[in-house]
Amino acid sequence: MQRHGSRCRHEKEHEIAMEHVKGKEAGQIMLYALSTCVWCKKTRALLDELGVAYDYEYVDLLQGAARTKAIAAVRQSNPRSSFPTLIAGDRVIIGFKEDEIREACA
Repeated sequence: MQRHGSRCRHEKEHEIAMEHVKGKEAGQIMLYALSTCVWCKKTRALLDELGVAYDYEYVDLLQGAARTKAIAAVRQSNPRSSFPTLIAGDRVIIGFKEDEIREACA
């Protein structure tokens, strides 16, 4: 019984995945990324440089239902499920496209 409880606590740690970065409001911005992806890191750095508020998830660090839910959310906007996937309002930007990101966050 205790072993099962430990496993549940461990899984819950990985379900708390979405992080919020405070900044100026530029609409709803969500970044789906991989923790090991250079382009994902560049996208986060650009969002930080722009000073906008955004949410992000490192999909590769998720487990169980949280991972399934995040992958489904990515596929809804990006059927190829490539990273980074940035959703800014009704706009989807796949990959690190600096000019498009700047425009979407203006």
